[in-house]
Amino acid sequence: MANWLLAVAAIVFAILVVGGITRLTESGLSITEWKPVSGVIPPLTHADWQHAFDLYKTTTQYKEVTGPAGMTLSQFQFIFFWEWVHRLLARLSGAAMALPFAWFAYKRAIPRGYAPRLFALLALGAAQGALGWYMVQSGLQDRTEVSHFRLSAHLLLALFTMAGLIWTALDLRARAAGEKRSARLTALSANVLGVLAIQLLYGAWVAGLRAGQVSNSWPLMNDRLVPDGIDWSNGVLFALTHDPFLIHFIHRWWAWIVVVALVLFARRVKLLDRRASIAINSAFGTQILLGIFTVLTGVAIWLAVLHQAVGALVVASCVWGAHRLGSVR
Repeated sequence: MANWLLAVAAIVFAILVVGGITRLTESGLSITEWKPVSGVIPPLTHADWQHAFDLYKTTTQYKEVTGPAGMTLSQFQFIFFWEWVHRLLARLSGAAMALPFAWFAYKRAIPRGYAPRLFALLALGAAQGALGWYMVQSGLQDRTEVSHFRLSAHLLLALFTMAGLIWTALDLRARAAGEKRSARLTALSANVLGVLAIQLLYGAWVAGLRAGQVSNSWPLMNDRLVPDGIDWSNGVLFALTHDPFLIHFIHRWWAWIVVVALVLFARRVKLLDRRASIAINSAFGTQILLGIFTVLTGVAIWLAVLHQAVGALVVASCVWGAHRLGSVR
């Protein structure tokens, strides 16, 4: 069962990676209908493709951005492909969670106390699909992109689901090794994960507002520590949640608070599990470098995708470390 949950977590990781590609290629609004079952089959004929393209032409994104840029049917097929793969993987993750769960339940193989948790993980997957469509809806009318708030909720829920899958898998492995109690979330781990969550939230907002493109220099932003261009006219709270310059600034400097937290966290974890400590240090070290190079290249797509992928690995490694700390009695 632990291997099954880790396999589902790997699928969620793949969804996160493809989701990054989908956003960076502006593919998220290419499929304008939510068909959970029949949507697994893409357009097969020229007429089907033309129909899908015609539906996309009703969106504000096409009317104001891609249409005036001269989008062709073949270019539409490219963005449709990435959104279709993203949704296909989401469906696959649902099946990969639901079918084995039903089988283990039928065989009465689920350990006592784990059925509610497994059902909750299944429900999180379903909620993720619904939230994904809710996010897409925000960009189908009167906007050329999806809401960055809904985008961040979609991303954070996916990471939370992946973390829950990994934590439960580690609990099951510990149980198989003779441990009778599940790991608990310690205060230290909760605080570290909270600091990391703020960084992930602002990273999602950077992506949703395309704030990474307001500066391609590092460590200064356009030759200034605090960049010009921050709009304070609507108040501090609005700027903290909407202004691309300020959100980019917070994301790049909060990262160093995350580094300090993770260095100290990894040192504690090292006393119990050196491999988990190495994973944490390797993941966040790589992530910092990828973030810097993503900025310096003006948000090169392949670097930005790697940045999101390694961000998910940072979460996974921290969950591993938090589980080890929570296993000590």
